[in-house]
Amino acid sequence: MSLVEKIPCTIVTGFLGAGKTTLVRHLVENANGRRLAIIVNEFGDLGFDGSFLAACGIEGCRDEDIVELANGCICCTVADDFVPALNKLLDRADPPTHILIETSGLALPKPLVQAFQWPAIRSRVTVDGVIAVIDGPAVAAGFFADDPAASAAQRAEDTNVDHDNPLEEVFEDQLLCADLVVMNKADLLDAAGREKVRAEVQAHLPRAVKMVEAEHGRLDPRVILGLGAAAEDDLDARPSHHGEGEDHDHDDFDSVALPVPATATAEDLAIRVARAAETAGVLRIKGFAEVTGKPMRLVVQGVGTRIAHHYDRPWKGTEARDGRLVVIGLKGFDQGAVAAALAG
Repeated sequence: MSLVEKIPCTIVTGFLGAGKTTLVRHLVENANGRRLAIIVNEFGDLGFDGSFLAACGIEGCRDEDIVELANGCICCTVADDFVPALNKLLDRADPPTHILIETSGLALPKPLVQAFQWPAIRSRVTVDGVIAVIDGPAVAAGFFADDPAASAAQRAEDTNVDHDNPLEEVFEDQLLCADLVVMNKADLLDAAGREKVRAEVQAHLPRAVKMVEAEHGRLDPRVILGLGAAAEDDLDARPSHHGEGEDHDHDDFDSVALPVPATATAEDLAIRVARAAETAGVLRIKGFAEVTGKPMRLVVQGVGTRIAHHYDRPWKGTEARDGRLVVIGLKGFDQGAVAAALAG
């Protein structure tokens, strides 16, 4: 089967909170006749991003077009989870014409790209491109920069830690595999900030990779789709901190899903989430909750100490209005302190 007959797949990678789901949703909203399917993976057992996409209300976006792989990492469960999910989409009577794969924020994309060399799927699909979405303000603030003192303290506490900064390692691996880098949230940076981000990213790249700026993940799909990279045939140009066959089990990170009772106002919950986000080691908070007297579901997201919230859809008639937030952080973060802050 020739390349042009293979179904193209676009891998959307990027660290926690970079805006991957927002970008994917924008692509779905502007499919322009493409039959898109989505495989979304999350770190932790709360399927937030998948439900956010499934509830998008976009014409032509059906529940069966969205496959969610939760409670794991797609780069570690390729054989057990990813390949069966991909084959299920390909074997449909009306297979998609393009597949979007959104990895978890802690996934390394290269093992996923390597899976496209497997004979069972190599003849059917190709990696059209690997898109690395970055949080521009987080990079500008030095969120991924190495902190020698913190790294030394972590190694002193855990002798199994064999690298300096787990945040930088994941961030760099995602960039090293990219065919295109999207500087998201560029509207929150001035010109000097954007140049600082460009310089930081270029310092990690071993080859020429184009970078584009975006606000709220809004980009012309023609910029993202149709790159024709065939990344599975170009693995040598995509170095990684982890060699082929090397374990990658995210021992540096923890996650917990916490129940959230109905809140009086959206602002009240946002304040409590902001307090929880100040807990040392917390990286990402996201989830949904009920606001008393409101028919809509409240979505709350936090990246660092930046907290945002909005109503995404009405609660369904038979749906339990059980609010939950997933919190992801560095291994050993104080989950009790987070729970206490959320409880008010």
